[in-house]
Amino acid sequence: MARVPLLQLSDISLTFGGDPVFDDLSLVVQPGDRVALVGRNGSGKSTLMKVMGGLVEPDTGQVVPGPGVSVGYMEQDPDMTGFSTLGDFAIHGLEPSDLYKVERAGEGLKFDPARPVETASGGERRRAALARLMAEAPDLMLLDEPTNHLDIEAIAWLEAELKATRAGFVLISHDRAFLRELTRATLWIDRGMVRRQEKGFAAFEAWRDTVWEEEDTARHKLNRKIKVEARWAVEGISARRKRNMGRVRALQDLRAERAAQIKRQGTAAMALEAGPKSGRKVLEANDISKSYDGKTILAPFSLKVQRGDRIAFVGPNGVGKTTLLKMLIGDVAPDTGTVIHGTNLDVAVFDQTRSKLDPNASLWDSLTDDPEMRVSGKADQVMVRGTPKHVVGYLKEFLFDEAQARAPVRSLSGGEKARLLLAKIMAHPSNLLVLDEPTNDLDVETLDLLQDLLGQYDGTVLLVSHDRDFLDRVAVTTIAMEGDGKATVYAGGWSDYRSQRAPQDVPPVSDARKKAAAPASKPKRAGKNGLSFTEKHRLDALPAEIERLEAEMAKLQELLSDPDIYSREPVKFQKATEALAERQAKLAAAEEEWLRLEEKAEA
Repeated sequence: MARVPLLQLSDISLTFGGDPVFDDLSLVVQPGDRVALVGRNGSGKSTLMKVMGGLVEPDTGQVVPGPGVSVGYMEQDPDMTGFSTLGDFAIHGLEPSDLYKVERAGEGLKFDPARPVETASGGERRRAALARLMAEAPDLMLLDEPTNHLDIEAIAWLEAELKATRAGFVLISHDRAFLRELTRATLWIDRGMVRRQEKGFAAFEAWRDTVWEEEDTARHKLNRKIKVEARWAVEGISARRKRNMGRVRALQDLRAERAAQIKRQGTAAMALEAGPKSGRKVLEANDISKSYDGKTILAPFSLKVQRGDRIAFVGPNGVGKTTLLKMLIGDVAPDTGTVIHGTNLDVAVFDQTRSKLDPNASLWDSLTDDPEMRVSGKADQVMVRGTPKHVVGYLKEFLFDEAQARAPVRSLSGGEKARLLLAKIMAHPSNLLVLDEPTNDLDVETLDLLQDLLGQYDGTVLLVSHDRDFLDRVAVTTIAMEGDGKATVYAGGWSDYRSQRAPQDVPPVSDARKKAAAPASKPKRAGKNGLSFTEKHRLDALPAEIERLEAEMAKLQELLSDPDIYSREPVKFQKATEALAERQAKLAAAEEEWLRLEEKAEA
């Protein structure tokens, strides 16, 4: 017996005053579907979801829910006009017998039903909207960035709820671990086309790369064919007076086909340049503590940060991660203890509230009004890592088009605001990078690029994030803040931290279990090989670092092999020579460190 679809879109076309967002789009959502909806920022993911939820009317085509099917939509910016509190909004339209579901979802998502709507943050509003949707339990849930502003515990709760539900859902999220865990099919929006694969997000990147490789191969064949036909058109016509007009028309059709192809949008041309090296000791905190209104945010805590460290701060929302971060960089004074900064620090800060962005200023003014980026006497240029660049040109490097340059910041999506802030902090060199929730709203390609840049960054990174995948890829040390002012240092990223800590959701039943569940306040031995967790993690990471240094040296040696480079570009020659010497020294140090750790492991 054929299944009745939950939702069917037929021949959908939609245009917002320019190029079509979608054209002749058809898709079906079946019962039990668990679908990841992916695509670049600005590709139309939220628009498509609004079409599916009936909030946006397409220009042509039909959106047909299945008979008796209820569709629920959680939008990024819920309208709470007419409601006094978040609880009033969350329970609206529910049967009295279902009100307990809001309370249960509220506990899992950590929102206060008594919070007045007018004082609620955007994150609190979204959590209330998500609690309402979970309580309504529709047959099809449309979830637009549900993990934004949730801490890791709330994300884990939502993940478990969605695993257990029998409803179908379509999910937009930047959290790759969340998508991998939950989805069994993928909808990919790319240049107005929507493709579907019956595999979850875990298979998306391989699928995307295969599609793009096939496109590139087809484009290469088309260009080669045009070249051959164009040569015939010149040589053949000049050799014979009589033209083969059919073949000439075929050449015109080939050129029209190439012109009609939509160029694939590249990745943002982001670059991180480390400034002059800081001292080996970046900062040292000694017994610092903090309390607000009698509540302990941080009990006495000590930490040494060395040059090149990648340190992540994790814990529930409101536990004090950002406060600790601000104490470490000197923005907030501790109640007790001291923070000593090393020499020659040049700090760049990405704050989660985007406070450095004026919502009423244009993108152009956001860059040119920045004293650190202003070029004296040049209203259309900004200073980017010591080089003047035109404002529009620099914005294009971060995937903004010329029409957006004069638009207000408030018109940008969350991902676009994040890219604009990255453009500001990446414009000048730094050696201490402070990132407070940088992954919110960024698409997969930009996240991958940011992760690669951090891996190559020659400075120090302090990072707050709830993105488990990003933490695993970037962090070498994790500081967990789990309440009551306690902060514990663990070696490695998120998964390493989870493997070392006690499972709090399983109560110990014996003294032996209590002992086994004790948090690792000090690095433990990693078995009989005598390596600590930090040393073992370092030993595992060194081969990739050595391989990267060898690849960079090969590129520099290839550049310097040009016999004319010294006379043609002496400055470039000098920089390449210095860079090669620096990497040779780093390679020697890395190989020596690997040998030392390997000998210790075998001892």
